[in-house]
Amino acid sequence: MANTKSAVKRMRQSAERNVRNNAIRSTVKTAMKKVREAAASGDSATATALLAKATKTIDQAAAKGIIKGRGASRKVSRLAKAVNASSAQA
Repeated sequence: MANTKSAVKRMRQSAERNVRNNAIRSTVKTAMKKVREAAASGDSATATALLAKATKTIDQAAAKGIIKGRGASRKVSRLAKAVNASSAQA
């Protein structure tokens, strides 16, 4: 347990940030999952719309420092590649 007042405050802040960051990370994962499912089902219109939303969510998470910029870029790129492949197939 923390001994000083500042350490107690840091623990409290850390716990709050942890909850917030986990929620945002979960939102990113859900958005990515929805895009992949739409792409797999061959619904290119829905997949394209969901890709735009997922890209925004991922970029916001990267801007807040929850995921790293390169990782965010890689996630967006892979999702776009999956959507493009599914729309080309259909």
